Order: sequence, then C-alpha cells, then structure tokens
Amino acid sequence: MEKKETIAAISTGMTNSGISIIRICGEEAFQIIDRIYKGKHPLSKAESHTIHHGYIVDRDSVIDEVLVSIMRAPKTFTGEDTVEINCHGGMFVTNAILEIVLKNGARLAQPGEFTKRAFLNGKMDLSQAESVMDVIQSQNEYALKSSISQLKGSLKKKIKEIRDLILYHTAYIETALDDPEHLDMENYGEELLPVIENLSVEIKKLIDSADAGRIMKEGIKTVILGKPNVGKSSLLNVLTGYERAIVTDIEGTTRDILEEQVRVGGVVLNLIDTAGIRGTDDEIEKIGVDRALKYADEADLILYVVDASRTLDENDERIIDYIYDRKTVILLNKSDLKMQIMKENLQNIIKQRHANVERSIDRNSENSIDNLLDNNIFNEKNYIVSISTKEGKGIEELVDVLKKIAFQGELHFNEEVYITNLRQKEALQKTCESLEKVKESIVSGMPEDFYSIDLMDAYETLGTIVGEKMGEDLINEIFSKFCMGK
Repeated sequence: MEKKETIAAISTGMTNSGISIIRICGEEAFQIIDRIYKGKHPLSKAESHTIHHGYIVDRDSVIDEVLVSIMRAPKTFTGEDTVEINCHGGMFVTNAILEIVLKNGARLAQPGEFTKRAFLNGKMDLSQAESVMDVIQSQNEYALKSSISQLKGSLKKKIKEIRDLILYHTAYIETALDDPEHLDMENYGEELLPVIENLSVEIKKLIDSADAGRIMKEGIKTVILGKPNVGKSSLLNVLTGYERAIVTDIEGTTRDILEEQVRVGGVVLNLIDTAGIRGTDDEIEKIGVDRALKYADEADLILYVVDASRTLDENDERIIDYIYDRKTVILLNKSDLKMQIMKENLQNIIKQRHANVERSIDRNSENSIDNLLDNNIFNEKNYIVSISTKEGKGIEELVDVLKKIAFQGELHFNEEVYITNLRQKEALQKTCESLEKVKESIVSGMPEDFYSIDLMDAYETLGTIVGEKMGEDLINEIFSKFCMGK
C-alpha cells in the first residue's frame, strides 16, 4: 500500500441535523485526533473498532462534545487507519471541527476520494465502488436492492466467471502453439465455437439488462400524450399530488412542456406533460405539438390519455398510428361520465388501424408487426386502463400496470445482475465484438493464434468493468462524480 496524505471531510449531509460525522483517513489519522481530542485516554492507543466519549478542543477551548470511532487498518472501508468524529449536527460546529482537523495536518478530501482509496487498496473492485454512489442515489426499493447486490459483488462474480473461462481457452491455445508435440489443436475451433456462443449469450443478457438497470436508477422517461382537453394536465396533477399544471376547459391551455419526477408505487416516473395533439394554424401551438412528438420519440413509456366520454376523431387516429410500435398505456379518462369508448371498442379500432401496417411489413423481418407487438400494449388488455382524474378512480390499477411494464413482474436480485451505467454497457458491447471476431475466425478456418488475439481483447475489456488496467485519468473522472465525504 503506497503512502498517501491523510485526508478528511464531512461525510454527512451539508445541513443542520441531529449528528454530523467528520471522517479522517490515512497514516496520521491517530496523531491528528490526539492533538484535538480531550478524554480519558489518548485515542492513538485505543483498540480498533471502539467508540470514545470526549471533547474536541482548539487551544484548550472546547468546541463540542463528541463520540469518536477508532478503526485500524486494514479492517476499514479504505483499508487505512480511520477516525470518525460524531459531533452535534449544526453546520457551524461541524465546519469548525473540520477546520481544526485540517489545521492539524489533514488535507480536505476530494469528492469520492475515500471510495477511490478503497478501490486502489483492493477493498473493492470498480463495479462495487460505482455501486456505492448508486446506493446513495437510489430513488426506489428496486434501485436500492440492485445496488446492494452489486455492492456485494454480484457483477464482479459474473465478470470473473466469464473472464476465467476466456483465460482458460486463451492459455490452452498459447500453450499448444508453443508445445504442439504434447497438446493437440486438431478440431479445437469446433470445440471452442459453442463455448464462444454461450459466452456471447451471457454477455448479451447483461447488455439487455442495461435498460432495466437505467430505469431502476434514473426512472422511466414517461410522456403524457393526447389531444387537447382530455385530462393530460389533470393526470399530471393527480400523480404529483399537487396542482403542478394549469387545468381549464379551454382547449390548448398547455402549450409548452412540463416536467416533474414522481414516485408511484415504488416506480420513479420522469413525467413530461405535453401540448395537445391536433391540427392547428396557430404557430405557437404547432411548435408545442412538434415538441410533444419529439419527446414521445425519446420516451421509455407513453401514457396516451383518451377522453372516453367522446368518440374518437382524426386526432386520436393520428396518435394511434403514431404509438403502435411504442410501449404505451392507454388511459380512458373521464370514466365518471357516460362512456362513449369501451376497452373492447378501442382494441378493435386499434387492430383495424394497424391492419394496413401489418400487411405492409415483412413478417420474417425483425420489424414485423408480430415482433413489434411482442412488448406492446395491444396484446395485453390490462394495458388499457379506465380512470377518472377528477375522482381519482383507476389510479391504483395504473400503478400496477406501470410496475409490470417497468420490471416485468418481480425482480430476483439474488439471481440476476443488472448493468446500471453506460461505461459498463460499452465495455460489454466491445467484448461482444471481440467474441464475434473469434467466431468469424473459427468459421473461416483461420489459424488458432487469431483466436487468442481476440480472446485476449475480450478478456482485457471485461477487466475494465472491475477496474483492471484502468488509466489514472479515467479513474479520477469516475470518482470525481461522487459526493464529498464518500
């Protein structure tokens, strides 16, 4: 372990609270606390993982009554000697103690520097280090469970299993090429091919989990779509729990985009309320409609609000044509009034509207209507929900549907690994490309040394996920995104 400066920072929230914690970490941590702590015994002589009552003093002036935790290397978060001062939670006294610590030999820690030291000292790999911030930033129970699973090493274990298998075959090839008299390479490509195919499947499964991981971490980008005066803004207000949007009986009230993040049944929705979709000569309203469709193009989910008390018109037909290949929940609003549109009627209308599209698409292509509708609402009657934003009816059913769409039922955190950041996803994609080159070499009958080159590329790329052979600049960039004191 290389010698490092002793660092310190406030590790609790920068606001008045019951307790604040100032963390000191490094070789001089115990000497520093001895200079500023007054109690029964010097803390540099204390046993590890003990807590001591006393006072922080500055030039014999008592600053605060404190509890101090002593933790000796290597059994600490960073692997280095660590002291944590638990003081009263006022920001004035907390900052005063931090200033005293810095004046007595510590340096102010950079964002994420404690976790960075844990990584550099081998206390965790990079995937676990990244999950620390995911735990802190978790916005729902799903994100928290996924982050805790990764912090415990679920991704690390999966990557290690894949890398070990790649390394085994790479080592065999290299050894056989050096010693052909004792190791037979005949038909080795045929033996290796199914192994590579299975590895590709495993890695693609991880890549596919990135969307679910992103949704757990960041929330579902959800656009509320519909023609004017159907209750889009009322829905936003119901879901947020307050009057976020202006609601009137005048069509076209919403002209610009309104955004709000809400937590619904453990699911985080990044809600975007949009202008009503309709043909108009009003230039400002046209801009609002164009923006609505642009946001819908980029959405994870569309909530299409229909006024069920009125028959559908050409604006609804335009929206139905637009959403057929997008993940959507149709909400039949104003169910407290006499309904002109029922679920069954709407399903039939949708099927008729899509019949022409179905005939125009090759059923054998990846974009065939059968494939497009596999994950689409129109195969699931529960994805058309009757609601009343006025009376709050149907909202619980909507919440159940949102949970089903977001997570396809229950998540099994003990069995599944979810990729939660772009860096990991890109590394897995590059690994897939390397394995694809191995497959091409085998099928083309190339010499075995071609296999080992691409296998090693795959091995090293996977290593970047757990932090092997990472450049200093990239490591600094990753940890600079952490909060102060962590």
